[in-house]
Amino acid sequence: MLNDNLLFVILIAVVGLVAITVNFVITTREQQEDAKDQRLTWLKGQAEHILQAIAVLREADCKPEIVQKINEHATSLLEEVAMLAPDSELFNSLTQQKDTADKAFASPDVFDSDKALKRAQIYINFAEKLVVQLARGGKITLTLAQGYKQELYWLRITVVADAHVSQGNRFLHNEDSMTAISHYRHAKALLVRANIPHTVKKPRLDTVDKLINEIQPRKPRSKGTLADSLDRLL
Repeated sequence: MLNDNLLFVILIAVVGLVAITVNFVITTREQQEDAKDQRLTWLKGQAEHILQAIAVLREADCKPEIVQKINEHATSLLEEVAMLAPDSELFNSLTQQKDTADKAFASPDVFDSDKALKRAQIYINFAEKLVVQLARGGKITLTLAQGYKQELYWLRITVVADAHVSQGNRFLHNEDSMTAISHYRHAKALLVRANIPHTVKKPRLDTVDKLINEIQPRKPRSKGTLADSLDRLL
C-alpha cells in the first residue's frame, strides 16, 4: 500500500514536472516570437527610412562616401531581416526598395515640386541624425560623423536654394520677373544665413547675385551707407 502511494506521488510529480517544462517551452517560444516580431517591426521602420534617405541623397548628388556609409548600414539591416525572416514579404519588399534606391540619380528638376522638396528636406535631415547614430554605434568615427553632418546640412540648404533658383528661372522665362526675383532673393537669404564658411557659399551667392542684378540692377550708392549694407544682404 505504501509503495502504491509512493508510486502515485512520483507519477504526480513527474506529470507536474512535464507540465511545467511544456509550459516553460511554450512561454519561451512565444516570448521569442514576440521579440522577433518587435525586432522585425523596428527593422522595417528603420530600413524604409534609410532607403528613402539613400534615394534622396543620390538624387541630390550627395558625396558618394556618405551615401556608401549609409548604404552599408542599410545592407546590414537587410541582412538581419534575411536571417529572421528569409522568405518573408517584408524581406522581398525591402530588397525591392533597396534596388530602387540604388538606381536613383541626380537630376536638375528632381526637386521641382513642393512635395519633392519637402521629402528631400525630411530625409536629408534624417541622414544628418543617422550619421551621428552610426558614430555612437562605432560604425564610423566621431570626427567623420561631424564632417558628414556638416556636409549634409549644407546639402539640405543648397537643395532648397537651388530649387528657388530653378523656380525663379522658370518664372523669368515666362516674363514674370517680379516672382522670379522673389525666388532668387529667397535663395540668397538661405545661403547668407547658412552656418557655413563664406568661401564655400561664395560661388552660389555670386550666381544668385548675378541673376538678381540682371533683373534689378543696383543703384549706385556711396560705400558704407545703411542701404548699401541691406543690398548686400538681399
